[in-house]
Amino acid sequence: MKSFKYTACETSGSKKEGLTQANSPNDVIAWLRERGLTPVSIQEIVEAVKQSPKKQTRKRIRSADVAALCWQLTTMVEGGIPITTGLETISNDIENLYLQEVLRTILDKMRKGENFSGGIAMFPKVFDQLSRAIIMAGETSGNLPGALKRVAEHFDSRDRLARKIKGAMAYPIFVLVFIVLIVVFIMAFIIPRFRAIFDQFGGQLPGFTRAFMGFYDFIVHNIIFIIASVVLVSCSAVFFGKSPKGHYIYSKIALRFPLMGKILSQGFVAIFCKTMATLLSAGVSVLEVFDILQTMTKNDIIKDAIVRGREHIVQGSSVSMGLASAGFFPNMVVKMVQVGEESGSLPQVLERTSDYYERKVDATISTVLGLLEPIMIVTVGGIVLIVILALYLPIFSMSANAG
Repeated sequence: MKSFKYTACETSGSKKEGLTQANSPNDVIAWLRERGLTPVSIQEIVEAVKQSPKKQTRKRIRSADVAALCWQLTTMVEGGIPITTGLETISNDIENLYLQEVLRTILDKMRKGENFSGGIAMFPKVFDQLSRAIIMAGETSGNLPGALKRVAEHFDSRDRLARKIKGAMAYPIFVLVFIVLIVVFIMAFIIPRFRAIFDQFGGQLPGFTRAFMGFYDFIVHNIIFIIASVVLVSCSAVFFGKSPKGHYIYSKIALRFPLMGKILSQGFVAIFCKTMATLLSAGVSVLEVFDILQTMTKNDIIKDAIVRGREHIVQGSSVSMGLASAGFFPNMVVKMVQVGEESGSLPQVLERTSDYYERKVDATISTVLGLLEPIMIVTVGGIVLIVILALYLPIFSMSANAG
């Protein structure tokens, strides 16, 4: 249990202060409301503790951290607590020290007269352009709790979809590393022992075994050159990818890669529809929506498609015509946007379209994982079979000769 100091208003308007114990500020709010009091401020009483010299501020803030922050702020602001009090309460209770630092900086700016959207604009790496646009629209319309709720849902949705895509990417990497480890183990421990046995026996080895040992000798004698070549090619590929031309080529390859490209394109379509629905619901203009969506991808092909769509909208086209001219979005998305525009329910239609493509991403990921499992078994089995044949053929030949 933690100790809290609270300030609340009675129905008569008089203020009441006191101390209580609870697990969280939300429990204190509920406790005060049960007694007919309106919470004004809640502060946790923390004993001064010397910070360990090894404890360092973690500079990374995850989407889940920002989503949790927005959910907490939504609950407090809807409960009548000023946003400055909510930020102060959360900053005292938060575990991420860097986010705590960020919140206190925003709080200081707000106490000097800055609004919340202006405060978060100082930290673009924590609160992206979409978050700032939604919160600014919420402040303008007087619906800040609704805006905070939309931002929290946005970060929750983005984090969930990103985990799915990363999970699909992680499995092939694991398979590749597993196969490499098996090959290294065989070459380092098994083949040298059989080589010593073959040298003791003497005689002519079977052709398959000689070819296998020749390949093994080539790898062993040129291992430094091979490693240096792999490192050089990898570094060259990384530097080429940082150039405009290389980044464009890699963007095209990423979208055309079998199955994985499908996951990336469908994943972005889901994020695009969800983000557009969120921004339009918050009152952000269509052109500003496209400006924000450009910043949500690093893929040059997708970014160019969004730019082309925006240019057509500027020239007077509808949103559906702009997406159709972009050359990236599926026909279903274009048709659904057209239906939403004609019915005046574009945000709701985009929300349903996003849900549909999220389900498609799930199905594609399941397909990828289903294909990779037998491929992994066949690959590992093939490697083991080649090694067994190469190493045991001489033994079988010697047994036959002895017989």
